[in-house]
Parts: sequence; C-alpha cells; structure tokens
Amino acid sequence: MEPAKPSQELLRSLTDEHVLRALMRQGQLTRAELAAATGISKPTAGESVRRLVAAGLVADTGQRTAGGRGRGRVGTYYALAAGVGMALAVSIAPEGIVAECADPYGAVTARAEWAIGRPARPEQVAVGLRAAADEAVAAAAGPVRLAVVSAADPVDRATGRMVHLPDSPFLLGDLDPVAVLAPLVTGPVTVDNDVNWAARAERSAAGPTADGWNDFAYVYLGEGLGCAIVSDGEVRRGHAGLAGEIAHVLTTGPDGESTSLIDVFGLLGLRQPGTTAIDLDRLLGATTALGPSATATRQTVARSVAGAIAAVVAFADPAQVVLGGPWGRHPLITEAIASAVAALPRPVPIRPAELTREPSLAGARASALTRLQADIVSRAQASPAN
Repeated sequence: MEPAKPSQELLRSLTDEHVLRALMRQGQLTRAELAAATGISKPTAGESVRRLVAAGLVADTGQRTAGGRGRGRVGTYYALAAGVGMALAVSIAPEGIVAECADPYGAVTARAEWAIGRPARPEQVAVGLRAAADEAVAAAAGPVRLAVVSAADPVDRATGRMVHLPDSPFLLGDLDPVAVLAPLVTGPVTVDNDVNWAARAERSAAGPTADGWNDFAYVYLGEGLGCAIVSDGEVRRGHAGLAGEIAHVLTTGPDGESTSLIDVFGLLGLRQPGTTAIDLDRLLGATTALGPSATATRQTVARSVAGAIAAVVAFADPAQVVLGGPWGRHPLITEAIASAVAALPRPVPIRPAELTREPSLAGARASALTRLQADIVSRAQASPAN
C-alpha cells in the first residue's frame, strides 16, 4: 500500500512557512534568493510570495536588484510586511520594571524602564508595569501581538498571577500581569518566574549540542533565592508553578542545627532591615573580605547553599548546577559552594552563569520572539489565500 500523499493545502502551508522563516532570518530576499535559501523551485517560491502578499504578511520593499545589460532580470526584494506585528517582553524585578518591544527579526525597537520603590506593593508595581508597557508599545513600529513577562516572584501557572509565599522578599502579592497587559496586546500574555526565564536563556546561550544542558538546575542567589529545574530540555514548573522555590528547603544553619535556607541569612545578620530580603552589600562584605571571619562566614553560607543543592540533586538528578544572581556568580562564593557540594554524597559540577546582563529578560525576550514568529506562520496557514 502506497503512503498517502500530502494534500496541496499542506504543501502550500509548509512552503509558506519556509519562505516566512527565511525572511525572518535574512530580512529581505528576492524570489530567486528565497528559492535558493529554502530549496524550493523558483515558480513555487513565487507562488508562495504571491499568497503571502495577498495575506498581508509579506510586502514589496521597493528595492530592486541591478539587472539588465546581460546581468539578468531585475529582481524585487520582499520582506515581512510592516504591520505584521511586534512582541512585548517585560521584566518585573526589585531593580525596576523593563518593557521592550521586538520585531519579528529579533531587533528591540523600543524600551522603557520604571523604577520601583522599597518595599514594593502590588498597586505601585501595577502602575509601573502599565506605564512602562504603555511607553514601549507607543514607540513600537506596529501592533503588539503578544506579551511575555518575567516576574521576580512565584507565578501561578494556570492564571499568571503572582503567588505570595511566606518570607518572599519581593512583595507583589496578588499582582495580575495578564490583566494589566491584556488591553495592550491582541494575543496572549505569558507569565513565568524570573529564574525559569534565566535558565532558559542560559541553556540557549550554551547551544543545542552542548553537554549537560538538557538536565541542569539553575540556582539564583540574590536578594531572594530561587531555583529552576530543567529536565529533558524543559523547565519543570510543577503542579501550581512553584517548583524550585528553595527558600524553605531545610539545610544546615550557622550553629549546625537544621533550619530553612532563607533563615540562615537572618541568623547571620545579612538581611535588609524589616524584610527577609538578603542585603547584597552586607553579604558580599561579610563573605569576600580578607581575614578568617569572612572565610568562616563564606564557608557557612556555602555549606547552607550546598544543603539545598543536595535536595535538588536528590529529586531532580541534574547533570550540573549553574549559579546565577548577584552573589552566586562571585568567584570566591562559587568556589566555596563548589567545594561544599563536592563533599556531598552525590556531588555535581558547579559553574557560574555565563549570562550576567538581564538574563531573565533575555529569556523572556527570546520566548516572545519565538511566539511571535510562530503566530505569523499560523496566520499564513489560516489565510484564505491558502
């Protein structure tokens, strides 16, 4: 029995996707260049361009190749249409709110920032979130189709709302980014925890063939504490979206007694006044200065973090652990934690994060671009021209 042949509709859809993705990669191409880039015949590529122009997704740029006088026919350059859409990527962090709009080629065309006071409150953050997003969207070159949000708080995976856990330093409470941003975009708003986005960005930066990146843990050490679990190449969010919240994992405290990881820093006097947030300047001063006192404090912190990593290793079995965050990447602290982990019954390699500049926003931005490009392809496939 001969296998069924693909339908003409399917073939047209696949051809249009190849053409669109070639334009997304290279910006603008002629029909002949599209045929060469996709391996599709010139007539088939030309028909695809005709359909995509009719669907409003591709447009004639007005630029032409140099033709005539023995140099062949004049070629027309095509690119994605100006109104094909933009993506909004947002970071909500203690340092402030950042909103960016990116085009389908991955270029950031607009950026807005909004400072957040301390302590942050849901009403204040909601106002700043809308203001930053409004500014970025207003400067965007086209309609915004979707938004991806990184938030420095646990996120309910079903609703996208913030979840307030005990001792969470960034008090967003019941902030609902989906409700705040939905009026600004024509499509979905996706929200996830900042550490999860940072882990995705770190994995992407390593490349698809790098060893150890399908199963790893990303431990964030900053004002707050967090962990992303990557298994089989995917971030595992858990039933409610709270997987990796390690602040309450029991570990060894300064006196050798069992205590939660977040309480270690209270016992060491390394919290910001009136909050459970870790005081970064005080911690770095207490753990990286010269002398036996700093060495002892550094070893205490490293032993406590290693205890939390031991729990992660027991349940997730990562190939490696990446340390991110303002103090997780410090060489002396990374070395101390690596030494403490090496003494565990199940040691794993420890390495500092490679991405140091806005890693969570980088992860959210990359996801927004992927989703926008997929949305454009879906619109082509749903077009009456197909």
